[in-house]
Amino acid sequence: MRRSCLKGGKSRSHPIAAAAFCALALMSATPAFAQTQREPAAAQKSSRTAAAREAARPRPADIDRNGVLILVKSVMLALDHANKTGNYSVLRDLGSPSFQVNTAARLAEIFAWQRQQRLDLAGLVVLDPQLTLLPQIEPGGKLHLAGFFPSTPMQVNFELAYEPVNREWRVFAISVRLSAGGPQAPESPTAEAPQVSQEPPQAPTVAVLPVNPKAGK
Repeated sequence: MRRSCLKGGKSRSHPIAAAAFCALALMSATPAFAQTQREPAAAQKSSRTAAAREAARPRPADIDRNGVLILVKSVMLALDHANKTGNYSVLRDLGSPSFQVNTAARLAEIFAWQRQQRLDLAGLVVLDPQLTLLPQIEPGGKLHLAGFFPSTPMQVNFELAYEPVNREWRVFAISVRLSAGGPQAPESPTAEAPQVSQEPPQAPTVAVLPVNPKAGK
């Protein structure tokens, strides 16, 4: 900028005026240049912030209902077999590497209460799960869903997470709990006791009937 000012047309005859003009030109150009530098930086920062927020939000999973049924029922049946046999090796092997950190003995401890209650999950194979949390991809890339089987007399509630391993979903976490299931019969209304009058009863009186004049004839 300074070099181009010094090469101006009449800078030799008026060096002081030329120097002053160049100084004014530099002073007027510097703020605009700084502003153009700040604006792209602010825009890039805002774009990065928006991208980070978007990446931190769960997004719907691209999986159809048949895929959901296969994932959910396969895990529930594997858990049922493990509870009935006491051997959790197969359930462990079906999990992701993160799930396999749990030993078969540790899994037996976690699901001991189901064995003690003799929980039978085999009947869930003929029921369709009702989802309370639609399949979604968490920020870490895991598939997360939750729901329940409308079983009776106890309803089976589940929450499952899966991790991608070699282009397939492997179970990462299992949570199963029971709650009262099926429609509840309404409580029968309590019959109200009849109210007894506190006033004393009136004494009977002799009825006065009109005399029929034809009766005496």
